[in-house]
Formats: sequence, C-alpha cells, structure tokens
Amino acid sequence: MRVHAVQTGTVAIRERQRRGEGGGALRLLRTALGGAWTEPLPIWSWVIDHPEGVIVVDTGVNTRMLEPGYFTRWNPYFRRNVRVSVGPEEEIGPRVRDLGIAPEEVRWVVLTHLHLDHDGGLHYFPNAEILVSREEHRIATGSLGKAAGYLPHRWPSWYAPRLVDLSPEPFGPFPRSLALTAEGDVRLVGTEGHTAGHVSVVVSEEGRSLFLAGDTSYTEGLMLEQVVDGVSPRERIAQRTLERVLRYAEEVPTVYLPSHDPGSAARLAARAPVRMEARV
Repeated sequence: MRVHAVQTGTVAIRERQRRGEGGGALRLLRTALGGAWTEPLPIWSWVIDHPEGVIVVDTGVNTRMLEPGYFTRWNPYFRRNVRVSVGPEEEIGPRVRDLGIAPEEVRWVVLTHLHLDHDGGLHYFPNAEILVSREEHRIATGSLGKAAGYLPHRWPSWYAPRLVDLSPEPFGPFPRSLALTAEGDVRLVGTEGHTAGHVSVVVSEEGRSLFLAGDTSYTEGLMLEQVVDGVSPRERIAQRTLERVLRYAEEVPTVYLPSHDPGSAARLAARAPVRMEARV
C-alpha cells in the first residue's frame, strides 16, 4: 500500500476562519466580517494505492471556480472570505494520472465533507463508488445548504453517492467508525465539528496511523493547541473531536494530515508522528 499527497491548487481564507476568535455566535460573526487573509494554503487530496483498489480522499477544486457566476452571488462568503487558485494541470484528474493511475480505475472516492475545495474534482471519477456521510449529504442538499456554503448544483449530473452511516464500533477514542477495506486498514471515523457530518480517514500502517483529517483542524499545531476554527457551527462538538484526535495520537503513533496544512506532505513523506512535546 502506498499513500500519496496530491496538491490541487491553493485557497486563501481569513485568519479568523483558520483560528477562531471568541465563542458562540460571536466567533462566527467575527469570521464573517473578514480581517487579515492567510497565505495561499495548499489543498491536499490523498491517493491510497491499496491492494483492494485505489482510494481517493477528497477531490480539491476545479478551474471552473475561477469563472464569473460559478458561486452563488447572494452568498457574501464567496466574495469576502475565499480566494481559490488552480490551473488545469493542478486538478485532481491530471494529478492522479501523474502517479500512473487512470481516474477511471479509482475504486473509491471518500469525501471528508462537501465544501467546494473538497468535492470540486468529482467529475473525474464517474466509475468510482463515492462515499459521504449521510448527515453531511442531508445538510448539503437541505433548504439551508447553499446558505451554509455548499454547492450541490455544481455536482455532476450522475453523482449518486453511497451515503454512509458510521457503525457504533469504537476505534480508539472515536465511538463510531466504519472499515472501508476488507483488510480493515483503511477506516472512516466521525470527526464532526467543521461540519456536522465531517469524517476523517485513518490508514493503519505497521506501528503507526496516517490520519487524513480533512478540515478537522487547519494545521497540526492548531490541533495540538485544541483551537476550534472560525466556521464550525457547534463549537462544543468540534472541541470534543479535537480532544479525541489528541487522545488517539497519544495512544498510537500518528501522522496527522489536515487538508490545508503546508507541512502535511512533508510529514507524510517522513512519516513524522505528532510531537506531543509541542503541545501548548
């Protein structure tokens, strides 16, 4: 089994989104009002070349997002709080081909959640079984989905995901999980917080785990600090998830890989586990 970090463009967000300020509604309001921008952050997708089939975790952005009218005009978030940059050769399809894998041969696509920088490359994988949590899909397609920043009208017309309900099978400190592979070495765990249906993917290697964290936190450092981001709708749930991730990393040597951490690819290459002594 080989695991590859694949960068699919960059996104800049407000610093208050990366590191939430205040609590409750005040935290969300401060994020909405803007402030300083982050540097352009990588958008990592992950390709797991597994004996049971190739797995892609998240699909990044696409160049159509740069076209006028792609985003819902009435939602101020897209005008005020996000700057996407991506070229045609940076989309997930060409990136997967660079690894010698045809997108048509991908068996599974796992979406940690349905925000635009994670589902923008779905059109490359019409033959794959696409997995998304049932709760995430419900919210994204509900009456308030677009207001919450989801873009279901941009999904491919053929998009018909397998809606996943995690089973009450504990995995370390996580009370619910689901084995994706028959071997059980690739597993989904519930990491609700950034969105209500957010999941992460844990790849078990000999003696360690690779924790493909999506947007559970924006960096490893923020997870160690236990800092909730500025857009998580329910702060207490996000805080509980961060506590579980930290406990898991204390129990199992864990390479923690958030989707927008500039250091994620280097930590994967070095198999560098979370440094507990870096806790604040």
